[in-house]
Amino acid sequence: MVRSLEWDDSSCTLQLLDQRLLPAQVEMVTCENYTKVSTAIQNMTVRGAPVIGAAAAFGMALAACQSAQTTTEGLRADLKKAADVLIASRPTAVNLAWAVQRMLKKASVPASTADDLTQLMIAEAKLIAQEDVETNRRMAEFGAALIEDGDTIIHHCNTGSLATVDWGTALGAIRMAHEQGKKIHVLVDETRPRLQGARLTAWELDQYQIPYHIITDNMSGHFLRSGMVKKVFYGADRVAANGDVCNKIGTYMLSLAAKTNGVPVYAVFPTTTVDLNLKSGDLIPIEERDQEEVLGIEVNGQRVTPQGAKAFNPAFDVTPNDLITALVTENGVIYPPFDINLPRAVEDF
Repeated sequence: MVRSLEWDDSSCTLQLLDQRLLPAQVEMVTCENYTKVSTAIQNMTVRGAPVIGAAAAFGMALAACQSAQTTTEGLRADLKKAADVLIASRPTAVNLAWAVQRMLKKASVPASTADDLTQLMIAEAKLIAQEDVETNRRMAEFGAALIEDGDTIIHHCNTGSLATVDWGTALGAIRMAHEQGKKIHVLVDETRPRLQGARLTAWELDQYQIPYHIITDNMSGHFLRSGMVKKVFYGADRVAANGDVCNKIGTYMLSLAAKTNGVPVYAVFPTTTVDLNLKSGDLIPIEERDQEEVLGIEVNGQRVTPQGAKAFNPAFDVTPNDLITALVTENGVIYPPFDINLPRAVEDF
């Protein structure tokens, strides 16, 4: 597996794996400045809550590297401008804002020169990336313990190495269970309209040699009712203090069908995805993407939608906490009542 991002000290640039081209092509995009990082986050060259947080951290490092300021005060002003641009790149995933705010906090520590402050920015971005790898590994171990030998699992969107710096969240748990020798099978939701499941999760499962079948999103209920599916796993882009989970659009419908059929549902995410300032998922802003992602479907070279058709295209939905069996973080598996146990798991570590 190619890591989703790499920092080059010699040129002070960030390399991002272009996820728009997968699985047909494996190419890296070079970001020389923070505005290019912002664009890469917006156009989904890089996607997945944990990794866009790390990418934004390196975007702040790039802002420091590219700044013409010669004083620490001037450099901090440039970093604040970069922070505003990066935070605005995608509004829903809380990891992005968390990483940028952490970088700003690091920028406030005393530094003798602008060069010294730049080195602090680079070191902090590297630390955020490395912490993500370690966090995901711990999550994978907790999540894998919930998977039994012989399980068939429905997985929504992409939550593997591509969505993180390395390893993954929900797909990381599935990968860990496979590496432990458990015989598992994955039903991969296509995850329309951008097909992160069919393109990215299927590609990752190929790399890991984990058996899978791709299904359309509206097939999940059928397979859940059939008794074939034993677990549902997905990630999160923001989690409210009460355990409501905001994730890729389609997660809510999947969770409803699982609850109706008595199939356990597990959301896997780092504690940096938890927003304790929001009491419920109703307060989470939902990104609305370009309607062309929905309308621009072609079959046999012909556009399938009528000319002039309009579409809604929310990128995320919110799954109420009563549809979720447990939340899996790097600090362990959290069970209801989530409004008590989730803040405790975040604050006590």
